[in-house]
Amino acid sequence: MIALAANDRATLAPEAEAPSETPTPVIWVITGEKGGDNGQVDIVADALGWPCQRKRLIMRPAYRKKKPRVRASLHHIDLARSDPLAAPWPDMIITVGRRLSMAAHWIRRQNGGRTKIVLVGKPSGSLRPYDLIIASAENLLPPRNNLLPITLPLMQVNGDRIAAAAEAWRDRLHALPRPLIAVFIGGPTVPFVFKEELADRVIETATRILNDTRGSVYVVTSPRTPSRVCDALEPRLPFGARLYRWLPNDPENPYQALLGLADGFVVTGDSISMMTEVVRLRRPLVILEPPTGLLGPLDHAYRRLARRLYAPDSATAKDRRRLMLVRALFATRIMNQTRDFRGFWRLLVRLGLAQSIDDGFLPPTAPVPDDLGTVVARIRALARPSNAAPDTNPADAAVRPRR
Repeated sequence: MIALAANDRATLAPEAEAPSETPTPVIWVITGEKGGDNGQVDIVADALGWPCQRKRLIMRPAYRKKKPRVRASLHHIDLARSDPLAAPWPDMIITVGRRLSMAAHWIRRQNGGRTKIVLVGKPSGSLRPYDLIIASAENLLPPRNNLLPITLPLMQVNGDRIAAAAEAWRDRLHALPRPLIAVFIGGPTVPFVFKEELADRVIETATRILNDTRGSVYVVTSPRTPSRVCDALEPRLPFGARLYRWLPNDPENPYQALLGLADGFVVTGDSISMMTEVVRLRRPLVILEPPTGLLGPLDHAYRRLARRLYAPDSATAKDRRRLMLVRALFATRIMNQTRDFRGFWRLLVRLGLAQSIDDGFLPPTAPVPDDLGTVVARIRALARPSNAAPDTNPADAAVRPRR
């Protein structure tokens, strides 16, 4: 054996031990027709810093509102109008929502199980087939290794768009008495119902604001707001309050301008997205609770129970027993993932990002949580090169490919 001098070993060792450079993974970002959902996955992809291929999928008309059963399938996709889905298949998919996740499952099947799926938001159906679930605080999901809880949805506000709208509307809104309070109305979602009672609450709130502030109120409806609510509002709003009824592609929609120019906001508590926009702008926010139906109290009790059971894991024996109970209830579908709107409202108030109307529309008292860096780090740790061994996730067997 030939002995090497110390300096020879120092010269040769780096070359012999240098690790091979890991190739950048192939990532597809799958989006659909919902701008708010698309924005969340686009933000993640942009922050990731890796090249990402965008794939936009269009739903067949029958499935734009209908909710298909979650499985690995493209039967609900209008393939002629969507971006092509063909090999070479990606190492990772980042997507959002029920319909797009079904396409992600189908793609993973074509790739022999090698494709990892990152889902933004609450999944429909089983949590197990996903490699990573990024869920903001309104979502109630049982503790799992593939779950990354965050505080606010990953949507961001478009500052340029808001500034342009504010400039276009500045003269028109300047004439209104200050403070100008914007009231944003969402739409029905379990457990909330939007009927005349909701209109009554908006009118009562607008009247109180006008009496307390001597300012003005601008009520803006959304695509989800039922016509009966608008019809009930229009003739009964107090003097000093204006109403905009949403229309598709209407340049006269004041929503973006109000985000830039209003002094305070009231948002119906069903709309996580509108509340998040106001919070991220660091503007005064008051949450208006929509009415619930006859089963509303029972529904809220269920969500409170879910929040207690789905609390983060800990090492205590009591919590281990609780988690065993949760997993048993979840496996039998007695419990399921859900959303706790009231819990989200309380969180915003506790963080100093929302307030009671009695507080008089004061600015937020705390910084806005930013979990994007944590999300990016988790995705980077999850990524693998395209020649990695296939995942052996037994839950994939529950998602059957069907085109």
